[in-house]
Amino acid sequence: MKLLIADRDEKERTGLEWLVRAWPIPFQKVVTTADFDTLLEGLTREVPSVCCIELDMIPRERWEEFRRLLPAYTRRVIGMTAEATFDRAVQAIELHAVDLWVKPASPDRIKRSLNRACRELTEAVSGTDPASLSVPTPPSYRSLFLEEPEEGKQRLMLLQPERTETVPALYRFLEDYPFHEPPRLFPLSDTVAAVFPPSSSGGAPALHREGYRLIREWSDRSPESLFAVISSRQDLPPLRQQYRMARLALQLRFYRGDRQVLTLDEPVEWKPIDPFLSPEEQRLWIEMLDRADRDGIKSWMQREFFGLTPPYPDPGLLRIRLTSLLAQLRRFMKSWSLQHRPSLEHHYHRIFSTVLYSPLLYRIVQELLLFIYALLDGAAEQRQRGEADPVERGIRWMETQFHRPDLSLAEVAHHVERNPSYFSYLLSRKKQIGFRQLLQRIRVRHARRLLETTTLTIGEISRQCGFNHVNTFSRIFKQVTGHSPRMYRNLKNNEKSKEKKDQ
Repeated sequence: MKLLIADRDEKERTGLEWLVRAWPIPFQKVVTTADFDTLLEGLTREVPSVCCIELDMIPRERWEEFRRLLPAYTRRVIGMTAEATFDRAVQAIELHAVDLWVKPASPDRIKRSLNRACRELTEAVSGTDPASLSVPTPPSYRSLFLEEPEEGKQRLMLLQPERTETVPALYRFLEDYPFHEPPRLFPLSDTVAAVFPPSSSGGAPALHREGYRLIREWSDRSPESLFAVISSRQDLPPLRQQYRMARLALQLRFYRGDRQVLTLDEPVEWKPIDPFLSPEEQRLWIEMLDRADRDGIKSWMQREFFGLTPPYPDPGLLRIRLTSLLAQLRRFMKSWSLQHRPSLEHHYHRIFSTVLYSPLLYRIVQELLLFIYALLDGAAEQRQRGEADPVERGIRWMETQFHRPDLSLAEVAHHVERNPSYFSYLLSRKKQIGFRQLLQRIRVRHARRLLETTTLTIGEISRQCGFNHVNTFSRIFKQVTGHSPRMYRNLKNNEKSKEKKDQ
């Protein structure tokens, strides 16, 4: 049998060749190549039994050509890469690689992979090729993404560091970690999958304990946290199903926190919620911010986000709810001209990013509370200086009073301590819109939300949004949206039905 080693790094080539020659692995000849062109020459000239190929050396524009060519010249492929990314994993799957080494690969990993490739080739020659007889094969990247026969019921542990950039370091740590029974490791874009053999003693409870021991040792070496998921079922499903369930369960980290091993019996199910603040909640927030009610704000946040129990809402919906809250804070900033302060504006954008991307809910809430307190301090300073934006303050107050049919320009102007004519002039100059038109748009916006998310009648929605007569509501709604309220609701319901069918 021949082995071809294709790697651009001379030291990597030389070291791997030395390891192969030093071990009793039955390769009669070892060939090395340093670039893509000599790799093609080596394949066609030597027709090697096994190829160890650095995937990073293959030009993107020649990938399809190479993928089609390779099976004609070699029987087994092992991928090598310095990038522990999903793209490299997909490439290894497309080449039907028996393994993917992420540099620097451990000598034991190299030895196991090459011995397995040789054993499979020997079995193929003797007429007992596992592939030809449809015998279950050892786990590979394909096992995680495709349904295929397996050697017994293998248990998956999926480990996720706090940042994707840490995956290579985690992979190296796991390669050297003294597992009771070593798993096969598969680095992915943001996780490392560890597949334990069917012979693992103790089942899920033992693996659960080992997971916590592993997390403790990882914490001693790295400042970054770790979260793990394992299946606790006795009748283990195929690896692909375990992987899909574990991927979804990783999102529970958002609620559960870090440094945990989550055991999973059934697929995670999310509780449906309306992610947007209701009109009543919006009014409450405007009042709490205007009163600088820190205790009320803190209590609301803790009650809303720290009292959650399974089944949890989809983390994506909860992030939308938090951005809905940020919209209220943005209006508050504008009403006191706080967006012109660089420190607060920078803080706002930072907290917006935290809401979208932070993996932990409690961190988001803590950061959000600190930001709100900073806004309240800034607003207090503006009050002392007499600096506030009457237009933004007036619009915020209209958001709390739009449900009243008798809401008038004079009342809003009085609230912001301005003459009605002067306030109307300021509003037109800043927003290019009149008071009545703005009030209609606010009412229609809230009506649209009620039409989409509730089963209230058109008449009830009309009254809740400040219209005295249903006909007036329908006429104004159609002027703004182009549809009658009933037609608008039917369109949105049809869109939701279509989305469910597509899913």
